Amino acid sequence: MGIIGFLILFPFFAALIMSCMRKSGLIRRCVQFTLCGILVAAVIYFAVTSLISGETVSYLPHTHGIDMLMLVVEWGLVVLVFYYSFKFRKYYCALLSIVQTGLMTWLELTGRTEIPGNHIYADKLTIAMSLIIGIVGCLICVYALGYMKDYNRHHLDYKDRRYFFFGMLFLFLGAMMGLIFSSNLIWIYFFWEITSICSFLLIGYNQTDEAMENSFKALWMNLLGGLGFAVAIAYAAISLQVINIQDLVALAVSSDAKAGLALIPVVFLAFAGLTKSAQLPFSGWLLGAMVAPTPTSALLHSATMVKAGVYLLIRLAPAMEGNLAGTMVTTIGGFTFLVTSMLAISQDDGKKVLAYSTISNLGLITACAGVGMHEAVWAAILLMMFHAVSKSLMFLSVGAVENCTGSRNIEDMHGLIVKLPGLAYVMIIGIAGMFLAPFGMLISKWAALKAYVDSGSILLVIFLVFGSATTLFYWTKWLGTLVAVHHHSEQLTNVTKKSEWTSLISLSVIMVALCLTFPLVSTYLIEPFLMDMYHQYVPNLIGTGNLYIMIMMLCTILILPIAVRILTLGKKNKLVMSYMGGANAGDDRNFTDSFGEEKHMYLANWYMPDYFGENKLLLPSMVLAAGALIILMIMTIGGAL
Repeated sequence: MGIIGFLILFPFFAALIMSCMRKSGLIRRCVQFTLCGILVAAVIYFAVTSLISGETVSYLPHTHGIDMLMLVVEWGLVVLVFYYSFKFRKYYCALLSIVQTGLMTWLELTGRTEIPGNHIYADKLTIAMSLIIGIVGCLICVYALGYMKDYNRHHLDYKDRRYFFFGMLFLFLGAMMGLIFSSNLIWIYFFWEITSICSFLLIGYNQTDEAMENSFKALWMNLLGGLGFAVAIAYAAISLQVINIQDLVALAVSSDAKAGLALIPVVFLAFAGLTKSAQLPFSGWLLGAMVAPTPTSALLHSATMVKAGVYLLIRLAPAMEGNLAGTMVTTIGGFTFLVTSMLAISQDDGKKVLAYSTISNLGLITACAGVGMHEAVWAAILLMMFHAVSKSLMFLSVGAVENCTGSRNIEDMHGLIVKLPGLAYVMIIGIAGMFLAPFGMLISKWAALKAYVDSGSILLVIFLVFGSATTLFYWTKWLGTLVAVHHHSEQLTNVTKKSEWTSLISLSVIMVALCLTFPLVSTYLIEPFLMDMYHQYVPNLIGTGNLYIMIMMLCTILILPIAVRILTLGKKNKLVMSYMGGANAGDDRNFTDSFGEEKHMYLANWYMPDYFGENKLLLPSMVLAAGALIILMIMTIGGAL
């Protein structure tokens, strides 16, 4: 299929074009809009034609020339890593890079990877991922046009390198497209490493000391995962004569004598997935990525990077069912979900809350993949799709609010429904999508709970129940802050650009549409994928009665505010003074205390840093997670041998 080649190569072509357009202006905006439009149209065309045909595509068995070209590019990436590593004296990054690339070069040049098999593979999961990358990713690129203009105006001390920034965004999308369409592990590894380099360059965009420190943290953690990936390829190729991810999973679930040995590359690939999806103890790199401009954060958290990690784990899910590899993944994922949900409670920085929320939700997806049962994988895929849309919407909204108010602190968002009503409504949709019934994230958690109960894991059920409770805590707190208003609140000037509104409104519509149509997504995308993966009939996971209830709830949520507006139309508002625990001074802003002194009234949330602060939980959690990961990896490898 030529469309697959186009989807992989076109973003790289777009990256080259945008990198060459150094002058900002109408031409660059038009070109970027056009490139995004072409990519979105191509993704939709691919999805529609693939769904109509209903076929799983697998082709391209002979690729020696392309493999050699990829090897050359890999060494180019090594040179780039060496340059930055020696420039900033981060020599360990150079060491990690050359070790894994040296191993891959040895495998290639000695012919050990010349194992028959196709290199391109496209099924229903690929369709879902391509829609996430293509549509959500392009909307982030469109948003970046307006945002980066304001960003550089507010940060005159930073060099204006928007041409580089826009080029990197498209390069990221191209690497993700290549990753999801590849079935050969060497190809997946190649695009995997490009995403690591892209994240490094985008996080360090400002080139400040803080930005470079955090970019190197992201680099070494992901290079460590890349090393695990390379080891997995080496073992699979040499000992198992397998180089295709579908063949590896098939071997692991078979009754073949080598099925037990297949767990060794599976556990190393799972390790790579855990690093990429920022699970404990590797969460630090994603938290550090907040120093980058908002479009970078949105792209890392929704359409690229971390989604590569959970995508790989979902592909490996059948091979992890009921064994130590699955236990390792579910333990780390469930523990990460609970701990990072608790840590999010103590944060008042909007982007940091979103960062912890992302890590938390990725932990839930990771745990579902580790369970390996078809209902758990169903929940993982649906969680991944809803999370991509809602989290990109939230990040872009916070970025727009920051441009308007100069702050992304949640306390400064008090009364945003009056100050910036348009952005407040968009944020409310995003928050509702993250935790309210009957929106998709909550439905997915219900499915995950059912899968955990069926798997017999009491520990996972505990992680999910308490993690979901803490999730409810911080989202409710933020939502209440947005709609908490004082009388006479003043509306602020909204400086959000048209390109930013285009993305925000589009993502809001997609969020609502996804909530309305998720049964169709399940029927035509997820369930056929599960039947292909598990080679058995997959029953409907949500009964018809439950679907009707969810649709009624969603309609009620949509109709209720409209009905209230109609009923109150033309009626005079009755304004009363706010109760302040003291005598209201008459302006709803100040009150007279018991000593007769006038005090300013303010509202604030309680963040409980003494209970859930980073200094209390983060380091101990990382140590526990690292210990559990090392022990379970050793047990899995030892058991397989």
